[in-house]
Amino acid sequence: MRPKTFIFSLGGSLVIPSERIDVLFLKKFRNFILSFLKKGHKAVIVVGGGSINKKYNTAVQKITKVANDDLDWLGIAATKLNAELLRVIFSQYVYEIVLDNPHTNIKTNKKLIIASGWKPGCSSDLDAVLWAKRFKAHEVINLTDIDYVYDKDPDVYKSAKPIKNISWDEFISIVGKKWSPRGSWPFDPIASQLAQKLNIKVVIVNGKNLDNLKNYLRGKPFKGTIIG
Repeated sequence: MRPKTFIFSLGGSLVIPSERIDVLFLKKFRNFILSFLKKGHKAVIVVGGGSINKKYNTAVQKITKVANDDLDWLGIAATKLNAELLRVIFSQYVYEIVLDNPHTNIKTNKKLIIASGWKPGCSSDLDAVLWAKRFKAHEVINLTDIDYVYDKDPDVYKSAKPIKNISWDEFISIVGKKWSPRGSWPFDPIASQLAQKLNIKVVIVNGKNLDNLKNYLRGKPFKGTIIG
């Protein structure tokens, strides 16, 4: 594989799934990324908020009525905390500060950038697509805690079927075209529409299975969903 820039959208649920930071996963993920960089590749990792975001949003809404933008700012702060954790983990290998704005002008010899959430109304999925546009990357690898995109919610419908390949038109017909704060989609509707417009492919894979991710990167059979 020729060296290129990869955009990873790392779900916060992988960093901190519930009460505790998943140290074992982060150790494995660090080793994976470092071996990836040694092959000459570059990467941007956009980190989500995970359970920290949910806890703060849930708590504040039990106390008072809060505007959506303020809930978003809480979520962005959660992504920044998780992103700082990643930046510290990669220490000398990573760009010195966590970035949020995908339009930032960057001059660095570092092969790795860690990015957080950016602004209200803009999910980490959308941030990842914007980073892909910034670096002229043709795909976003979305690391999440599910194996596939399904034709309907598998937590609700036992008959839900996994999808291995799906066009953007078909995917958007499932998730819709409207975004709402704290909504739950395999990849958010606004980010999906922009990815379609930019002809960017999105790959949904379970980040816990890094051997499976390696299979995808090597062009081997893998478990996951390709959108685009």
